Amino acid sequence: MSRPLLLVSLLLLMVFTSQFEWNQHIVNEVEARPLALSQKQQYILEREESVKEKIILSQEKHIQKLKTLVQNLQDQLVACRGKDDKSWSNQDCFLCVSTEEF
Repeated sequence: MSRPLLLVSLLLLMVFTSQFEWNQHIVNEVEARPLALSQKQQYILEREESVKEKIILSQEKHIQKLKTLVQNLQDQLVACRGKDDKSWSNQDCFLCVSTEEF
């Protein structure tokens, strides 16, 4: 009778230790996942930030081009208004500016 009792107790001991090992393994995986997700999220955030910076730089270039165009148009308008021929109307000056620019 002592031998079957010993075998049952060993079997129970193996079951409990294997359960403990499985639980440890699962806990380790769960703890590792947020770290992996965190790194992935960090990468995504960095990419988003990079794209935002590129968009901002592109918009700044467009704004600078528009400012230059506006300045040129203003200069041309002043030049049209300053002509000695007083028979020009504002519409003629506008046509002068628009045809010279394009």
